[in-house]
Amino acid sequence: MEGQRKSAEHFLELIKQSRRGKFKIYLGMCAGVGKTYRMLQEAHNLLRNGINVQIGYVETHGREDTVALLQGLPILPRKHMFYKGNALEELDVDLILKHHPEVVIVDELAHTNIPGSKNQKRYQDVMELLDAGITVISAVNIQHLEGLQAELGDLLSAVVRERIPDRILQAADEVVFVDIAVADLLDRLKEGKIYGEEKIEIALRNFFQADQLLLLRELALKEVAVHAIMKHEQRRGDGPKRKRERFMVCIGTEEKKAKNLIRKTARLASYYQAMWFVLYVQTPKEASDKIPLDKQRYLINNFKLATELGGQVLQVKGRHVYDHIVEQVIRMEITTLCVGRPKWPWFRVLWVMGNFKRLLHRLEKVQVDLIILS
Repeated sequence: MEGQRKSAEHFLELIKQSRRGKFKIYLGMCAGVGKTYRMLQEAHNLLRNGINVQIGYVETHGREDTVALLQGLPILPRKHMFYKGNALEELDVDLILKHHPEVVIVDELAHTNIPGSKNQKRYQDVMELLDAGITVISAVNIQHLEGLQAELGDLLSAVVRERIPDRILQAADEVVFVDIAVADLLDRLKEGKIYGEEKIEIALRNFFQADQLLLLRELALKEVAVHAIMKHEQRRGDGPKRKRERFMVCIGTEEKKAKNLIRKTARLASYYQAMWFVLYVQTPKEASDKIPLDKQRYLINNFKLATELGGQVLQVKGRHVYDHIVEQVIRMEITTLCVGRPKWPWFRVLWVMGNFKRLLHRLEKVQVDLIILS
């Protein structure tokens, strides 16, 4: 019976995939590399070839070349909304669903929608359109990937507030890297082809620094390469089957450390297209009536982050943390366990190492890999 149920679920999933729209993403290292321009060029090409393509939402930032490319393209009206006394515009998801074009162009994938919108984030709008069978072409910059925030950390001068889960990029059928040499990009900025004159000096002092741009360019190239390999392996039905990996990361109540561990594990799992879990063992001293409310709030926020990144949260209560870790590793059939590097005072090191050694010994018996993350 269980086999029949799984077979039926698999067949249903295949049907849903066949009805789903295709998803293409133009990926760049930052603003101004030409992502929107490339999308509009493709829209013109599709239109010339008889494809029903509509512009759902495009942000030109007033760039003359980009504005000119909008000429001759069918543009769907945006949804007008009021927020804090201001008249604003958003992507009209329901209107697109009503018109149901073959292809729709939706810019600014990481955008956060105005409160009161149908979905909280634009990528959720896009997923809804894809599920309805509409092909979507969108664009995003590499720094907006949630899983990269731990890696970028303090390296960027500006905080990246709008983010998308890595699984959204992985869901794309095609990811195209829109590249430009860093020197050429900086020349474009200085010539006023990216921002207005009043913003150029601010941009040069902040985000548009050569070392930052080189780092982002490298990360974007890596992401596109990994995506291409993953898609190739998915299409190769007769190749050797990769071992099904299952990751688990252990977190505590320390907000920043737990957040970094979650993001890094999500990245690892994404490379292997693997299921992954977040384990929190609540000891008696961390009972809800004994830890501060802010730590409880941080913990809940990290659980939410893990879920958004595609992980499953496991919560258990107990006194012996390492025993519960091994128990969950066995129960969830984990292949790789991720833990954070300990930062305990020196007088606890011997006690901790004793427990840690026992953990290693028990993991060795069940053939589980251990990764210590910084």
